[in-house]
Amino acid sequence: MWPLPYDKKSQDSEKALERVIDSWKMRRKDDDDRKSYDEVFNKQNLMRIYKLMSDGAMDKFDFTISTGKEGNVFRASTVKGEFVAVKIFRTSTATFGDMYKYVAGDQRFFGVGGGNRKRLIMVWAEKEFMNLDALHRAGVRVPRPIARHQNIIVMEYIGDESEPARQLRNVALEDPEKTARKILDYVAVAYRKASLVHSDLSEFNVLMLAGEPVIIDVGQAVLKDHPNAQEWLRRDVTNIVRYFRKNDVKLDVEAELKEITKP
Repeated sequence: MWPLPYDKKSQDSEKALERVIDSWKMRRKDDDDRKSYDEVFNKQNLMRIYKLMSDGAMDKFDFTISTGKEGNVFRASTVKGEFVAVKIFRTSTATFGDMYKYVAGDQRFFGVGGGNRKRLIMVWAEKEFMNLDALHRAGVRVPRPIARHQNIIVMEYIGDESEPARQLRNVALEDPEKTARKILDYVAVAYRKASLVHSDLSEFNVLMLAGEPVIIDVGQAVLKDHPNAQEWLRRDVTNIVRYFRKNDVKLDVEAELKEITKP
């Protein structure tokens, strides 16, 4: 765990924070793992983490939740002992090309070009935070957004004291039909009330918490008037129908799309 440095002077505090994280990284035995953390905990990100700590959004990191193609997610704690999730996007991510296709055509980010990698990552983090906020306000069960600074997002932690919530694909469901219906209802609410399409929905992007689905990874979600929104909506619904058919839930893609997009 990494405590907030006590030094009152900003420069001393940043150096203390860097020393704490450097010593933590040295305990990582796997070279690939260490490389991943070197990308995440560079000097710029350390300063951004310190800013979020100073603002009270978080106080210390507890453990890694996931290491993905876009960045790393950690469980952290606040001064009050409340759990939060911290998502740190890599500015040298390998998914640069994939990111741009979800930003291009989104009128909220008109004029963002594909030539500036670091700028695109910052926009992506802003986009995910905005999408979380819009979906949360619309009534879709997503992690509640708490704070964002540059390429770092602090959000509600989905899990309990011992472990994070598991992906849908790794959970034995008591009532698969009820879960499928809940997820598809969230797709409809997102479309009708938030005007958003997830665009990458599958059993990998749904967590199960106390028997209820929670939709995650919404950075690629686009407004429903995006040129590719209908194509990606169909893909989302197809993925959910495919997965639940394995659980003997009878669903029809066309019928679900008609219901979701009805006026």
